Amino acid sequence: MTQTLPMESVAPRAGELLHKVFGFSGFRAQQEDIIAHLVEGGDALVLMPTGGGKSLCYQIPAILREGTAVVVSPLIALMQDQVNALLQSGVRAAALNSSLTAGEGRQVEDATRAGALDLLYLAPERLLQPRTLELLDQSPVALFAIDEAHCVSQWGHDFRPEYLGLAELATRFPQVPRIALTATADAPTRREIRARLALEDARVFVSGFDRPNIRYQVKPKDNARKQLLAFLEREHPGDAGIVYCLSRRSVDETAKWLQERSLTALPYHAGMADVERRRHQERFIAEEGVIMVATIAFGMGIDKPNVRFVAHLDLPKSIEAYYQETGRAGRDGLPADAWMVYGLADVIRLRQMLETSEADEQHKRRERSKLEAMLGYCELTTCRRQVLLAHFDDVLETPCGNCDTCLQPVDSWDGTEAAQKALSCVYRTGQRFGVNYLIDVLLGKSNERMHRFGHDTISTFGIGAELAQQQWRSVFRQLVARGLLGVDMEGHGGLHLTSSSRGALRGETTLWLRKDLAPEKRRRVKAERAQALTSEDDASLWEILRAHRLELATTQGVPPYVIFHDSTLLEMTRTVPTSIEAMASINGIGQVKLERYGDSFLDLLRAHAASA
Repeated sequence: MTQTLPMESVAPRAGELLHKVFGFSGFRAQQEDIIAHLVEGGDALVLMPTGGGKSLCYQIPAILREGTAVVVSPLIALMQDQVNALLQSGVRAAALNSSLTAGEGRQVEDATRAGALDLLYLAPERLLQPRTLELLDQSPVALFAIDEAHCVSQWGHDFRPEYLGLAELATRFPQVPRIALTATADAPTRREIRARLALEDARVFVSGFDRPNIRYQVKPKDNARKQLLAFLEREHPGDAGIVYCLSRRSVDETAKWLQERSLTALPYHAGMADVERRRHQERFIAEEGVIMVATIAFGMGIDKPNVRFVAHLDLPKSIEAYYQETGRAGRDGLPADAWMVYGLADVIRLRQMLETSEADEQHKRRERSKLEAMLGYCELTTCRRQVLLAHFDDVLETPCGNCDTCLQPVDSWDGTEAAQKALSCVYRTGQRFGVNYLIDVLLGKSNERMHRFGHDTISTFGIGAELAQQQWRSVFRQLVARGLLGVDMEGHGGLHLTSSSRGALRGETTLWLRKDLAPEKRRRVKAERAQALTSEDDASLWEILRAHRLELATTQGVPPYVIFHDSTLLEMTRTVPTSIEAMASINGIGQVKLERYGDSFLDLLRAHAASA
């Protein structure tokens, strides 16, 4: 399959491979330009949203160029998913990692030396071992593809020190083109990727960061698990998804809580035994409707395309992390949700973790800036997608119409006087108490503790009766988010005034605050079902096709989406092809898959058409 082509023949041959091997009718965004540049021997840095088709940017050049493309991937599970998918499409691919026996490893090495592979997947630490570098010295190498390239950045959200050695590829293999790819990198992270991977002269391709099929939602936290359950029951019954929690304990407790309510929920975090963690990941990938409850230890490179939702029960540390994690939803392009609840306790906890860390002051300053940007995103009253994309220097001219602030416009109110009362209460009580106590003071709730400290006699006692407890919590949350109140770092969550407090306390500026809807008044917006089925017959055929796909996948020991994506089955359901020619025109069905599965799916489609 491997061959060397002159540049003038790259475009038609690449288009032919796209259709015959991968089953797609046309390239998206900058894919064609990236492929041509890489085939010609140029280096590239590619920023493309998750689900945007990054893999094709090096997989097609791997087939077109002489030799084997070496793909650097951080996770064994991700490598195997990619290899399985490529083998299904008739592409010669393998991974070299610790999961192989000695004999299997030697077979992969021999195939690499012989140029009998189109793609070889390696972890960065395996690639940089002397044995592996010697293997590559003896082999025809077509190109190097460095996936999840943001891992090289120490300023990024997912730094992996083993990535730092990959700059050696530039000096050891100077004639081999290199492509670095990521879905998540702001401007400073991009500069660091180029510097650390010796890609200063590489051409940069930025394809935009918008994922229009994802609906973004952020809600005030008010019993997070019950909110999550209501969201799942209302919007995603039976769907696969990921629920992120900040701590291992929260992961375990949330997974158990969901299991007790008859949901298939599995925990995943670094504190679990490797075998159990691997088993849970395999179930999530291979089965339908599994919910993975995880810390951020889970998810990078997960290729499961039909993740219908990503939920956050705790605030992410940065917009980059949030974008990366939410991007694991809806990779197939069908509707998906990025849903999050966030509250004052999240802000306090993250700020405490940051300030008590052993990082130097420069790093802390950078992380504070990232957290402030994340808090600003949460408190928006304008389109979330516009602000999210702007963080990556991507412009969306008009509001998206597919985020909560577009679908349910948020009211704001003049909170200047309330803020003055809150800030004054913090000052009058000595700048050392937490939000619950401060609210009790404002509401005039007298108790033994209040009397002991003498706070039932201060000027702010009982001056906040015009607002309910939840409204005051919203006020304090927004004051902390805006940096008008700071949090003590001793672990007690006490609030204190900041240098920014003075103007607000004096009423020199008007403070417009977000008006949170009371839980019982929140309107429900029904999400479009991912399958978008329009009749009982469609639903019946959809389930028939999914059952057959699952049977094939189980027999082969691969995830169902490796056979066909949901979007491919959906197109079958809508068009009901009854000939091989019609089946070949469906996106996601290449020549090899048509030969392997076309007849069996056609039998089901013809039977359905005959019974209609």
